[in-house]
Amino acid sequence: MKNDKKIIRSWAFFDWANSAYNLVITSTIFPAYYTIITTTKEHGDQVSFFGKTFTNTALSNYALSFAYLVMAILLPILSSIADYRGNKKIFMKGFTYIGGMACIGLYFFKLETLEWGIICFVIAAMGYIGGVLFNNSYLPEIATLENQDAVSAKGYAYGYVGSVILQLICFVFVLKPELFGITDGSFPARLSFLLVGVWWIGFAQIPFKSLPKGSPNFKDEGKSMSKSGFQELAKVWKQVRSMQFMKLYLLAFFFYSMGVQTIMLAAAGFGEKTLKLGTAKLIAVILIIQLVAILGAMVMSYFAKKVGNIKVLVYVVIIWIIACVCGYFVVNEFQFYGLAALVGLIMGGIQSLSRSTYSKYLPEDTADSASFFSFYDVTEKLAIVIGLFTFALIEELTGSMRNSIVILAGFFIIGLIFLLLLRGLEKKLVKD
Repeated sequence: MKNDKKIIRSWAFFDWANSAYNLVITSTIFPAYYTIITTTKEHGDQVSFFGKTFTNTALSNYALSFAYLVMAILLPILSSIADYRGNKKIFMKGFTYIGGMACIGLYFFKLETLEWGIICFVIAAMGYIGGVLFNNSYLPEIATLENQDAVSAKGYAYGYVGSVILQLICFVFVLKPELFGITDGSFPARLSFLLVGVWWIGFAQIPFKSLPKGSPNFKDEGKSMSKSGFQELAKVWKQVRSMQFMKLYLLAFFFYSMGVQTIMLAAAGFGEKTLKLGTAKLIAVILIIQLVAILGAMVMSYFAKKVGNIKVLVYVVIIWIIACVCGYFVVNEFQFYGLAALVGLIMGGIQSLSRSTYSKYLPEDTADSASFFSFYDVTEKLAIVIGLFTFALIEELTGSMRNSIVILAGFFIIGLIFLLLLRGLEKKLVKD
Protein backbone atom coordinates (compact mmCIF):
# COMPACT_ATOMS: atom_id res chain seq x y z
CA MET A 1 0.00 0.00 0.00
CA LYS A 2 1.39 3.39 -1.02
CA ASN A 3 1.89 6.31 1.41
CA ASP A 4 1.98 4.03 4.47
CA LYS A 5 3.78 6.10 7.11
CA LYS A 6 5.40 3.12 8.80
CA ILE A 7 6.82 1.73 5.56
CA ILE A 8 8.06 5.17 4.45
CA ARG A 9 9.75 5.70 7.81
CA SER A 10 11.37 2.25 7.59
CA TRP A 11 12.50 2.98 4.03
CA ALA A 12 14.06 6.28 5.18
CA PHE A 13 16.06 4.37 7.81
CA PHE A 14 18.09 2.76 5.02
CA ASP A 15 19.46 6.23 4.27
CA TRP A 16 20.07 6.61 8.02
CA ALA A 17 22.04 3.34 7.98
CA ASN A 18 24.20 3.70 4.86
CA SER A 19 24.83 7.45 4.93
CA ALA A 20 27.29 6.83 7.77
CA TYR A 21 29.52 5.21 5.15
CA ASN A 22 29.14 8.20 2.86
CA LEU A 23 30.09 10.67 5.59
CA VAL A 24 32.84 8.86 7.51
CA ILE A 25 34.44 6.79 4.73
CA THR A 26 34.14 8.97 1.64
CA SER A 27 33.90 12.47 3.13
CA THR A 28 35.74 12.92 6.44
CA ILE A 29 37.77 10.53 8.57
CA PHE A 30 38.96 8.08 5.89
CA PRO A 31 40.20 10.78 3.44
CA ALA A 32 41.98 12.65 6.24
CA TYR A 33 43.48 9.45 7.72
CA TYR A 34 44.46 8.16 4.27
CA THR A 35 46.14 11.43 3.24
CA ILE A 36 48.05 11.69 6.53
CA ILE A 37 49.42 8.13 6.61
CA THR A 38 50.32 8.13 2.90
CA THR A 39 52.23 11.43 3.07
CA THR A 40 55.75 10.71 4.27
CA LYS A 41 59.05 12.61 4.55
CA GLU A 42 60.75 10.03 2.38
CA HIS A 43 58.27 9.83 -0.51
CA GLY A 44 56.07 12.92 -0.11
CA ASP A 45 52.59 12.27 -1.51
CA GLN A 46 53.72 9.37 -3.70
CA VAL A 47 52.64 5.81 -2.82
CA SER A 48 53.37 2.38 -4.23
CA PHE A 49 50.32 0.25 -5.00
CA PHE A 50 51.17 -3.28 -6.16
CA GLY A 51 54.51 -1.97 -7.42
CA LYS A 52 53.16 1.04 -9.35
CA THR A 53 53.63 4.62 -8.09
CA PHE A 54 50.70 7.05 -7.77
CA THR A 55 49.93 10.40 -6.19
CA ASN A 56 48.11 9.38 -3.00
CA THR A 57 44.85 11.29 -3.55
CA ALA A 58 44.82 10.36 -7.23
CA LEU A 59 45.07 6.67 -6.27
CA SER A 60 42.02 6.86 -4.00
CA ASN A 61 40.06 8.66 -6.73
CA TYR A 62 41.11 6.08 -9.31
CA ALA A 63 40.05 3.32 -6.89
CA LEU A 64 36.60 4.88 -6.47
CA SER A 65 36.31 5.29 -10.22
CA PHE A 66 37.01 1.59 -10.63
CA ALA A 67 34.34 0.68 -8.05
CA TYR A 68 31.73 2.81 -9.79
CA LEU A 69 32.68 1.46 -13.22
CA VAL A 70 32.29 -2.17 -12.11
CA MET A 71 28.92 -1.41 -10.54
CA ALA A 72 27.76 0.51 -13.60
CA ILE A 73 28.33 -2.68 -15.60
CA LEU A 74 26.79 -5.08 -13.04
CA LEU A 75 23.75 -3.17 -11.78
CA PRO A 76 21.60 -3.18 -14.94
CA ILE A 77 21.90 -6.96 -15.07
CA LEU A 78 21.29 -7.47 -11.34
CA SER A 79 18.37 -5.05 -11.19
CA SER A 80 16.73 -6.70 -14.19
CA ILE A 81 17.09 -10.09 -12.54
CA ALA A 82 15.65 -8.63 -9.32
CA ASP A 83 12.63 -7.24 -11.18
CA TYR A 84 12.04 -10.48 -13.04
CA ARG A 85 12.45 -12.69 -9.97
CA GLY A 86 10.66 -10.26 -7.63
CA ASN A 87 13.42 -10.45 -5.00
CA LYS A 88 15.21 -7.09 -4.99
CA LYS A 89 15.33 -7.01 -1.18
CA ILE A 90 17.71 -9.99 -1.29
CA PHE A 91 20.11 -7.96 -3.48
CA MET A 92 19.66 -4.95 -1.19
CA LYS A 93 20.64 -7.11 1.81
CA GLY A 94 23.59 -8.68 0.01
CA PHE A 95 25.17 -5.37 -0.95
CA THR A 96 24.59 -4.00 2.55
CA TYR A 97 26.38 -6.90 4.23
CA ILE A 98 29.25 -6.78 1.72
CA GLY A 99 29.70 -3.03 2.19
CA GLY A 100 29.39 -3.16 5.97
CA MET A 101 31.93 -5.99 6.31
CA ALA A 102 34.39 -4.13 4.05
CA CYS A 103 34.15 -1.10 6.37
CA ILE A 104 34.87 -3.39 9.31
CA GLY A 105 37.85 -4.71 7.32
CA LEU A 106 39.25 -1.16 7.14
CA TYR A 107 39.97 -1.47 10.87
CA PHE A 108 43.15 -3.30 9.79
CA PHE A 109 44.23 -0.56 7.33
CA LYS A 110 47.65 1.01 7.95
CA LEU A 111 50.36 2.29 5.58
CA GLU A 112 52.03 -1.12 5.50
CA THR A 113 48.69 -2.68 4.48
CA LEU A 114 47.89 -0.10 1.78
CA GLU A 115 46.73 -2.67 -0.76
CA TRP A 116 44.33 -4.21 1.77
CA GLY A 117 42.97 -0.78 2.64
CA ILE A 118 42.34 0.20 -0.97
CA ILE A 119 40.66 -3.15 -1.72
CA CYS A 120 38.32 -2.78 1.28
CA PHE A 121 37.69 0.84 0.25
CA VAL A 122 36.63 -0.33 -3.22
CA ILE A 123 34.42 -3.16 -1.92
CA ALA A 124 32.73 -0.84 0.60
CA ALA A 125 31.94 1.59 -2.22
CA MET A 126 30.46 -1.24 -4.31
CA GLY A 127 28.28 -2.31 -1.39
CA TYR A 128 27.04 1.23 -0.88
CA ILE A 129 26.30 1.74 -4.59
CA GLY A 130 24.34 -1.50 -4.89
CA GLY A 131 22.30 -0.92 -1.76
CA VAL A 132 21.35 2.60 -2.80
CA LEU A 133 20.07 1.45 -6.20
CA PHE A 134 17.67 -1.11 -4.78
CA ASN A 135 16.58 1.28 -2.02
CA ASN A 136 15.86 4.03 -4.58
CA SER A 137 13.78 1.65 -6.66
CA TYR A 138 11.27 1.32 -3.82
CA LEU A 139 10.31 5.02 -4.07
CA PRO A 140 7.57 4.67 -6.74
CA GLU A 141 6.27 1.58 -4.93
CA ILE A 142 5.81 3.19 -1.51
CA ALA A 143 4.71 6.73 -2.47
CA THR A 144 2.21 8.19 -4.92
CA LEU A 145 3.43 10.66 -7.53
CA GLU A 146 2.47 13.80 -5.61
CA ASN A 147 4.28 12.61 -2.46
CA GLN A 148 7.54 11.41 -3.99
CA ASP A 149 9.42 14.72 -3.62
CA ALA A 150 8.59 14.85 0.10
CA VAL A 151 9.35 11.16 0.69
CA SER A 152 12.67 11.42 -1.17
CA ALA A 153 13.58 14.49 0.90
CA LYS A 154 12.65 12.59 4.08
CA GLY A 155 15.05 9.81 3.14
CA TYR A 156 17.92 12.24 2.65
CA ALA A 157 17.05 14.06 5.88
CA TYR A 158 17.18 10.77 7.81
CA GLY A 159 20.48 10.02 6.13
CA TYR A 160 22.03 13.33 7.12
CA VAL A 161 20.82 13.11 10.73
CA GLY A 162 21.94 9.49 11.19
CA SER A 163 25.35 10.07 9.66
CA VAL A 164 25.94 13.18 11.77
CA ILE A 165 25.12 11.27 14.98
CA LEU A 166 27.68 8.56 14.20
CA GLN A 167 30.16 11.19 13.00
CA LEU A 168 29.93 12.96 16.37
CA ILE A 169 30.56 9.67 18.18
CA CYS A 170 33.64 9.07 16.01
CA PHE A 171 34.63 12.73 16.47
CA VAL A 172 35.05 12.17 20.23
CA PHE A 173 37.44 9.25 19.70
CA VAL A 174 39.45 11.14 17.05
CA LEU A 175 39.81 14.39 19.01
CA LYS A 176 39.98 13.10 22.58
CA PRO A 177 41.64 9.65 22.45
CA GLU A 178 43.22 10.24 25.86
CA LEU A 179 39.79 10.09 27.51
CA PHE A 180 39.64 6.42 26.56
CA GLY A 181 43.29 5.60 27.23
CA ILE A 182 44.05 5.33 23.51
CA THR A 183 47.76 5.68 22.72
CA ASP A 184 47.87 4.30 19.15
CA GLY A 185 47.43 7.35 16.88
CA SER A 186 45.80 5.30 14.14
CA PHE A 187 43.28 3.55 16.41
CA PRO A 188 40.54 6.26 16.57
CA ALA A 189 40.22 6.42 12.78
CA ARG A 190 40.29 2.64 12.39
CA LEU A 191 37.71 2.27 15.18
CA SER A 192 35.52 4.74 13.27
CA PHE A 193 35.63 2.50 10.19
CA LEU A 194 34.59 -0.50 12.29
CA LEU A 195 31.70 1.47 13.86
CA VAL A 196 30.46 2.47 10.39
CA GLY A 197 30.19 -1.18 9.37
CA VAL A 198 28.32 -2.14 12.55
CA TRP A 199 26.01 0.92 12.28
CA TRP A 200 25.30 0.28 8.59
CA ILE A 201 24.40 -3.39 9.01
CA GLY A 202 22.57 -2.82 12.30
CA PHE A 203 20.18 -0.04 11.28
CA ALA A 204 19.56 -1.62 7.87
CA GLN A 205 17.59 -4.32 9.71
CA ILE A 206 14.72 -1.79 10.13
CA PRO A 207 13.94 -1.46 6.38
CA PHE A 208 14.79 -5.13 5.82
CA LYS A 209 12.02 -6.05 8.26
CA SER A 210 9.32 -3.74 6.85
CA LEU A 211 9.89 -3.30 3.11
CA PRO A 212 8.09 -5.65 0.71
CA LYS A 213 10.02 -8.48 -0.95
CA GLY A 214 10.28 -6.71 -4.29
CA SER A 215 8.66 -6.21 -7.64
CA PRO A 216 5.54 -8.29 -8.25
CA ASN A 217 6.38 -9.55 -11.73
CA PHE A 218 8.12 -12.84 -10.96
CA LYS A 219 7.07 -15.73 -13.19
CA ASP A 220 8.84 -19.04 -12.90
CA GLU A 221 9.10 -20.11 -16.51
CA GLY A 222 12.16 -22.29 -16.09
CA LYS A 223 14.53 -19.67 -17.51
CA SER A 224 17.93 -18.97 -16.04
CA MET A 225 18.27 -15.85 -13.88
CA SER A 226 20.87 -14.26 -16.15
CA LYS A 227 18.81 -14.84 -19.28
CA SER A 228 15.65 -13.45 -17.69
CA GLY A 229 17.68 -10.49 -16.41
CA PHE A 230 18.92 -9.59 -19.89
CA GLN A 231 15.40 -9.92 -21.29
CA GLU A 232 14.05 -7.60 -18.60
CA LEU A 233 16.83 -5.10 -19.30
CA ALA A 234 16.14 -5.14 -23.05
CA LYS A 235 12.44 -4.50 -22.43
CA VAL A 236 13.09 -1.49 -20.19
CA TRP A 237 15.78 -0.09 -22.53
CA LYS A 238 13.27 -0.18 -25.39
CA GLN A 239 10.84 1.84 -23.28
CA VAL A 240 13.48 4.41 -22.25
CA ARG A 241 14.45 5.02 -25.89
CA SER A 242 10.90 6.10 -26.71
CA MET A 243 10.57 8.47 -23.72
CA GLN A 244 11.72 11.93 -24.89
CA PHE A 245 11.53 13.65 -21.51
CA MET A 246 13.33 10.78 -19.79
CA LYS A 247 16.19 10.81 -22.30
CA LEU A 248 16.75 14.56 -21.99
CA TYR A 249 16.60 14.39 -18.21
CA LEU A 250 19.11 11.54 -18.05
CA LEU A 251 21.53 13.53 -20.22
CA ALA A 252 21.23 16.57 -17.95
CA PHE A 253 21.57 14.38 -14.86
CA PHE A 254 24.63 12.65 -16.34
CA PHE A 255 26.60 15.85 -16.83
CA TYR A 256 25.72 17.73 -13.66
CA SER A 257 26.29 14.54 -11.63
CA MET A 258 29.90 14.51 -12.87
CA GLY A 259 30.33 17.71 -10.91
CA VAL A 260 28.11 17.07 -7.88
CA GLN A 261 29.37 13.61 -7.02
CA THR A 262 33.03 14.40 -7.69
CA ILE A 263 32.92 17.45 -5.44
CA MET A 264 31.31 15.40 -2.68
CA LEU A 265 33.93 12.68 -2.96
CA ALA A 266 36.97 14.93 -3.44
CA ALA A 267 36.15 17.84 -1.09
CA ALA A 268 37.81 16.29 1.95
CA GLY A 269 41.01 15.56 0.04
CA PHE A 270 41.07 19.17 -1.21
CA GLY A 271 40.61 20.55 2.30
CA GLU A 272 43.30 18.35 3.81
CA LYS A 273 45.89 18.51 1.04
CA THR A 274 45.48 22.02 -0.40
CA LEU A 275 44.33 24.01 2.64
CA LYS A 276 45.98 21.85 5.36
CA LEU A 277 42.85 22.00 7.53
CA GLY A 278 43.63 19.00 9.70
CA THR A 279 41.23 16.27 10.76
CA ALA A 280 39.31 18.27 13.40
CA LYS A 281 38.53 21.24 11.15
CA LEU A 282 37.79 18.97 8.22
CA ILE A 283 35.22 17.03 10.21
CA ALA A 284 33.66 20.31 11.38
CA VAL A 285 33.34 21.49 7.77
CA ILE A 286 31.70 18.27 6.61
CA LEU A 287 29.30 18.42 9.57
CA ILE A 288 28.30 21.90 8.42
CA ILE A 289 27.61 20.48 4.96
CA GLN A 290 25.51 17.61 6.34
CA LEU A 291 23.39 19.79 8.63
CA VAL A 292 22.75 22.44 5.98
CA ALA A 293 21.95 19.67 3.47
CA ILE A 294 18.93 18.64 5.59
CA LEU A 295 17.54 22.15 5.16
CA GLY A 296 18.45 22.09 1.46
CA ALA A 297 16.51 18.88 0.80
CA MET A 298 13.39 20.28 2.50
CA VAL A 299 13.62 23.71 0.84
CA MET A 300 14.07 22.29 -2.65
CA SER A 301 11.10 19.96 -2.11
CA TYR A 302 8.96 22.97 -1.14
CA PHE A 303 9.97 25.07 -4.14
CA ALA A 304 9.57 22.12 -6.52
CA LYS A 305 5.95 21.88 -5.47
CA LYS A 306 5.50 25.62 -6.13
CA VAL A 307 7.35 26.15 -9.44
CA GLY A 308 8.20 22.68 -10.76
CA ASN A 309 11.17 20.31 -10.45
CA ILE A 310 13.08 21.23 -13.61
CA LYS A 311 12.93 24.97 -12.96
CA VAL A 312 14.35 24.47 -9.46
CA LEU A 313 17.09 22.18 -10.83
CA VAL A 314 18.07 24.87 -13.35
CA TYR A 315 18.63 27.42 -10.58
CA VAL A 316 20.46 24.91 -8.38
CA VAL A 317 22.88 23.94 -11.18
CA ILE A 318 23.62 27.65 -11.79
CA ILE A 319 24.55 27.96 -8.09
CA TRP A 320 26.81 24.90 -8.46
CA ILE A 321 28.66 26.63 -11.30
CA ILE A 322 29.20 29.67 -9.08
CA ALA A 323 30.42 27.38 -6.28
CA CYS A 324 33.04 25.83 -8.60
CA VAL A 325 34.36 29.26 -9.56
CA CYS A 326 34.55 30.21 -5.87
CA GLY A 327 36.29 26.92 -5.07
CA TYR A 328 39.12 27.72 -7.47
CA PHE A 329 39.92 30.92 -5.54
CA VAL A 330 39.54 29.58 -1.97
CA VAL A 331 42.77 30.20 -0.03
CA ASN A 332 41.86 29.99 3.68
CA GLU A 333 39.71 27.97 6.03
CA PHE A 334 37.05 30.67 6.54
CA GLN A 335 36.37 30.92 2.82
CA PHE A 336 36.20 27.12 2.77
CA TYR A 337 33.63 27.17 5.61
CA GLY A 338 31.42 29.61 3.69
CA LEU A 339 31.70 27.57 0.51
CA ALA A 340 30.93 24.40 2.50
CA ALA A 341 27.68 25.93 3.77
CA LEU A 342 26.65 26.83 0.20
CA VAL A 343 27.59 23.38 -1.12
CA GLY A 344 25.65 21.72 1.70
CA LEU A 345 22.49 23.66 0.85
CA ILE A 346 22.55 22.78 -2.84
CA MET A 347 23.91 19.24 -2.32
CA GLY A 348 20.93 18.08 -0.26
CA GLY A 349 18.52 19.72 -2.65
CA ILE A 350 19.94 18.42 -5.92
CA GLN A 351 20.28 14.82 -4.68
CA SER A 352 16.76 14.60 -3.29
CA LEU A 353 15.14 16.41 -6.22
CA SER A 354 17.07 14.42 -8.84
CA ARG A 355 15.81 11.13 -7.44
CA SER A 356 12.17 12.21 -7.17
CA THR A 357 12.18 13.94 -10.60
CA TYR A 358 13.35 10.74 -12.26
CA SER A 359 10.72 8.78 -10.39
CA LYS A 360 8.02 11.07 -11.82
CA TYR A 361 9.11 10.28 -15.37
CA LEU A 362 8.64 6.53 -14.87
CA PRO A 363 5.59 4.81 -16.38
CA GLU A 364 2.83 4.76 -13.79
CA ASP A 365 2.54 1.56 -11.70
CA THR A 366 5.47 -0.07 -13.47
CA ALA A 367 6.60 -3.43 -12.12
CA ASP A 368 10.11 -2.76 -13.46
CA SER A 369 11.10 -0.09 -10.93
CA ALA A 370 14.49 -1.63 -10.13
CA SER A 371 15.34 -1.94 -13.82
CA PHE A 372 14.29 1.65 -14.51
CA PHE A 373 16.25 2.91 -11.52
CA SER A 374 19.27 0.98 -12.75
CA PHE A 375 19.39 3.37 -15.73
CA TYR A 376 19.30 6.29 -13.30
CA ASP A 377 21.96 4.68 -11.14
CA VAL A 378 24.20 3.66 -14.05
CA THR A 379 23.96 7.19 -15.43
CA GLU A 380 25.12 8.55 -12.08
CA LYS A 381 27.85 5.94 -11.66
CA LEU A 382 29.31 6.50 -15.13
CA ALA A 383 29.24 10.23 -14.40
CA ILE A 384 31.21 9.59 -11.21
CA VAL A 385 33.72 7.41 -13.06
CA ILE A 386 34.38 10.15 -15.62
CA GLY A 387 34.27 12.94 -13.05
CA LEU A 388 36.64 11.30 -10.55
CA PHE A 389 39.01 10.03 -13.24
CA THR A 390 39.17 13.48 -14.85
CA PHE A 391 39.67 15.16 -11.46
CA ALA A 392 42.52 12.75 -10.58
CA LEU A 393 44.14 12.98 -14.02
CA ILE A 394 44.13 16.79 -14.08
CA GLU A 395 45.68 16.82 -10.59
CA GLU A 396 48.44 14.43 -11.66
CA LEU A 397 49.13 16.36 -14.88
CA THR A 398 49.08 19.86 -13.38
CA GLY A 399 49.94 19.19 -9.73
CA SER A 400 46.92 21.14 -8.47
CA MET A 401 43.37 20.22 -7.47
CA ARG A 402 42.28 23.78 -8.28
CA ASN A 403 42.62 23.10 -12.00
CA SER A 404 40.46 20.00 -11.57
CA ILE A 405 37.68 22.15 -10.07
CA VAL A 406 37.58 24.31 -13.20
CA ILE A 407 36.86 21.23 -15.32
CA LEU A 408 33.92 20.38 -13.07
CA ALA A 409 32.34 23.76 -13.80
CA GLY A 410 32.31 22.79 -17.47
CA PHE A 411 30.34 19.62 -16.69
CA PHE A 412 27.74 21.68 -14.82
CA ILE A 413 27.37 24.05 -17.79
CA ILE A 414 26.64 21.15 -20.17
CA GLY A 415 24.11 19.74 -17.71
CA LEU A 416 22.45 23.16 -17.49
CA ILE A 417 22.05 23.27 -21.29
CA PHE A 418 20.17 19.95 -21.28
CA LEU A 419 17.96 21.11 -18.41
CA LEU A 420 17.06 24.25 -20.35
CA LEU A 421 16.22 22.12 -23.40
CA LEU A 422 14.00 19.94 -21.21
CA ARG A 423 12.38 23.02 -19.71
CA GLY A 424 11.67 24.34 -23.20
CA LEU A 425 10.12 21.03 -24.23
CA GLU A 426 7.84 21.08 -21.19
CA LYS A 427 6.70 24.63 -21.97
CA LYS A 428 5.97 23.65 -25.57
CA LEU A 429 3.90 20.69 -24.41
CA VAL A 430 1.86 22.92 -22.11
CA LYS A 431 1.16 25.40 -24.94
CA ASP A 432 0.11 22.62 -27.32
